[in-house]
Amino acid sequence: MDDRRGLFSELIGDGRPALSLMAMALLMSGLFAIFLSFRREFLPHDVGYLGMTAGELCQVADCRVVRFMFHDRVSFGGTLVAVATLYLWLAAFPLRDRESWAWWTFAGTGAVGFASFLAYLGYGYLDVWHGTATAALLPTFLIGLLISRRLATVRTAPWIWSGAMAAAAPALRFGRWGLMATGAGILLAGVVILYLGSTDVFVAEDLAFMGIDREALEQVNPRLIPLIAHDRAGFGGGLATMGALLMMCSAYAPPSRSFHEAVCVAGIAGFSAAIGTHFVEGYVNPVHLAPALAGAALFAVSITAEMLGTRQLPVGREAIRRSLGDVK
Repeated sequence: MDDRRGLFSELIGDGRPALSLMAMALLMSGLFAIFLSFRREFLPHDVGYLGMTAGELCQVADCRVVRFMFHDRVSFGGTLVAVATLYLWLAAFPLRDRESWAWWTFAGTGAVGFASFLAYLGYGYLDVWHGTATAALLPTFLIGLLISRRLATVRTAPWIWSGAMAAAAPALRFGRWGLMATGAGILLAGVVILYLGSTDVFVAEDLAFMGIDREALEQVNPRLIPLIAHDRAGFGGGLATMGALLMMCSAYAPPSRSFHEAVCVAGIAGFSAAIGTHFVEGYVNPVHLAPALAGAALFAVSITAEMLGTRQLPVGREAIRRSLGDVK
């Protein structure tokens, strides 16, 4: 028997394994960031750059500077977990079904995520670990994207504008538009935080929580603000990617069990990390927390409404499409 199958072609397959591998790497990176923050540790290259450990920096401002930094890092970790979850779902379901919107979602949001690495350099700090991880993941992403391009053969209009959506229960329509609004809010928040990370770095509530001003931070360590700016820019880029992902999935994906599970896991991971870390670190300024709490409430109401509204639809995506005249 002449078996001409190649090792790499079998491993890469239709491109989805490479995209899933990238998503798993993001997932592990997010969990690792959360793990290190709960251990109250900086990464070795952060310590080398600052010339200070987290314990030494904790002597400044009653440890509030360190708490502020860890609150950013936990939030960033939760965002990576959320992004990875939706990427895994995209590869396993819509892209497997050859839906072109899934491929374009990978391409567009991936470009946003990888491009946000450039914002890390806005204050002059080159994060060696992030740079190495980006350099390793980018080829994997591009290979997966290029090979999976041939899968993107089925073009569908946004489900949110379809006849199926118009004929759906009011709860489902409300829920789906609520998810779109949640995604838009997350995207906007990400852009704002990304901009702050490259410019002012702090808002007034941040400095009030730390009980120290910029000049004092620079006196403590002139490299401290660039490191914090790096964390903020990374979090902003992750949020922007997550917001765009949620909007695209909410616009195109018909209701399904897998979609609801992926969105629930992503939302719980993102919001629980971003909000929970504020209470853990004691940063509970109501003005600062209000947008996140409002977003979490809108998300919870929206996904619950959609899931309840979906119960009135036929079982299975193809059954939904056939019953409402939306067959591809």
